[in-house]
Amino acid sequence: MASSSLPQVTKLSGSGDIAGAKDPLLNGVHKNSRNYSLLRAILPFLFPALEGLVYGYDIGATACATISLGSATLSGVSWYDLSSLQIGLITSGSLSGALIGSVLAFNSGDVLGRRFELIASAVLYSIGALITALAPEFPVMVIGRFVFGIGIGLAMHAAPMYMAETAPRQIRGQLLSLKEFFIVIGMVVGYAVGSALVDIFGGWRYMYGASIPMAVIMGIGMWCLPESPRWILLCAIQGKGNMHDLKESAIHCLCRLRGNAIGDSAPALVEEMLDELYSAGEDKKATLGEMFHGKCKKALVIGAGLVLFQQITGQPSVLYYAASIFQSAGFSAAADATRVSILLGLFKLVMTGSAVLVVDRFGRRPLLLGGVSGMVISLFMLGSYYLFLDEAPAVAAIALLLYVGCYQLSFGPIGWLMISEIFPLRFRGQGLSIGVLVNFAANALVTFAFSPLKAWLGAGLLFYVFGAIAVASLAFIFFIVPETKGLSLEEIEEQCL
Repeated sequence: MASSSLPQVTKLSGSGDIAGAKDPLLNGVHKNSRNYSLLRAILPFLFPALEGLVYGYDIGATACATISLGSATLSGVSWYDLSSLQIGLITSGSLSGALIGSVLAFNSGDVLGRRFELIASAVLYSIGALITALAPEFPVMVIGRFVFGIGIGLAMHAAPMYMAETAPRQIRGQLLSLKEFFIVIGMVVGYAVGSALVDIFGGWRYMYGASIPMAVIMGIGMWCLPESPRWILLCAIQGKGNMHDLKESAIHCLCRLRGNAIGDSAPALVEEMLDELYSAGEDKKATLGEMFHGKCKKALVIGAGLVLFQQITGQPSVLYYAASIFQSAGFSAAADATRVSILLGLFKLVMTGSAVLVVDRFGRRPLLLGGVSGMVISLFMLGSYYLFLDEAPAVAAIALLLYVGCYQLSFGPIGWLMISEIFPLRFRGQGLSIGVLVNFAANALVTFAFSPLKAWLGAGLLFYVFGAIAVASLAFIFFIVPETKGLSLEEIEEQCL
C-alpha cells in the first residue's frame, strides 16, 4: 500500500509539541471539515458513557448503603453489626472485581470486539447489582459486589476504546471528556438517591437495585449500535475473516455512525484507513513483548503515567477531609457528610463541564499543565493549614475547592481521554487494559496506605508529599505528554509516538 497519503512523521519538541507537523488531508477530507451528523455522533457516545454513570452511581450509593446496612432498626438483616473489615469488603469489593476485570480485558477487547465487551459489562453490572440487592447473607453480598466490579473493569476498558474509535476527531475530546462528566453525574445521583432512601427500611437494597435499569438500558443501547469500524478493519488486515466482507461491514458501520453527512465517501474513507493501518504495521499481530518496545512503550509510559499520577496526587485523600474542613470553616451543613458530597459533586459537575467545553479548543496539554499547577498550590495550602494555619480554616476551604476544581479540569477528564487515543490500534486493547489496571491498583494503594501514612506523618506533611508528587507529575506532563488536539487516531500514532 502506498504511504504517500500519510502525513509526514514528525518529532516532538521537549515541551511535547509537534514540530514541523503538516496540515494533512486524512481520508481525502480536510481535518476541519464536518463529514458527520452530530446526532449520529452522540449516540455512540451516550450508551458507552452510561457505564460511567453506573460506576459513579455505585460510588455515591455505597457511601449511603453502608450507613443503612449498619442500622439495627432499618437494615432488615440480622448481620447488621458489621466490623470495619466487613465494611471495607463492601466498599472495596467492586474495586477488587475491577482489578480482575481489567486483567480479563487484556485480550477480550480484541477477541470480543469493543461493542460485545460493553454488552458483557452491562450483563455483569446487572447480575452483580441484583445479587447485592437480594443478598440474604453477608458473603453473598460480597460476591455480588465482586461481580459488579468485574463489570466495572470491562466497561472502563471498552468504553474509552469504542468512543475514541467511533467519534469524529473534531469533537473526540469533548465526547470522551463527557465520560468523566457522566461519572460525576452518577456520583451526585447516587448520593441523592442514597440520602432519600437511607431512612427507609431495607433502603440499601433499593440503592443497589436502582443501578439495574441503567445497566439494562446501557446493554440494549450497545446491542443496537454498530461495531467500531477500526476494530473491524484490524480484524481484516490481520486475516481474521474475509477481507471483502469485513470491508463492507466497516463501510456499513461507518455510515451508521456518521449519518447522511458522510455521503458517498464512506468506501474511500475505509480504503484510506486501510492504507494507513497497513503503513503503520497494524497488520502484524500484537505480542506481549512488543508492548514494551518502540511506539507502544512510549504510549504505555504516557497512558499509564497519566492514570498513575491521577491517583497518587491524593485525590481520594483530599476528599476524605471535605466534611471536617467545611465544618471547621463554619458551614453547618458540612456536619452532614452526604450533603457535603452532593455539594462537592455539583461543583465537580460544573468544573468538568467547563473542561468539556474547551478541551478541543485549547488542547489537552494546556488543561493538564494549568490544572495540575492549581493542584500543586492547593496541596501545599492544605499542608500549611494543618501545620501552621489552623486558625484560618477559610484557607483550607479555598484550597479544597481549588484542588477539586483543578482536578476536574485536568486529570479527571483528560487522563482517560488521552489513554483512550494514545495507543496504536493493534495494541489499544492491551494498552488500555494495563492503564485500567494501573488506575485501580493505584487507587487501592492510596486508599489503603492513607491511614497509616496519616498516622506516621500527620495530615500536614502528607499533603506536602502529595504536593511534591504533583510537582513531579507537572514535569512528566511538560516533557513527556504530547498534544493530540485535532489529530486522528492514525495521525497520533504517526506524529506523537
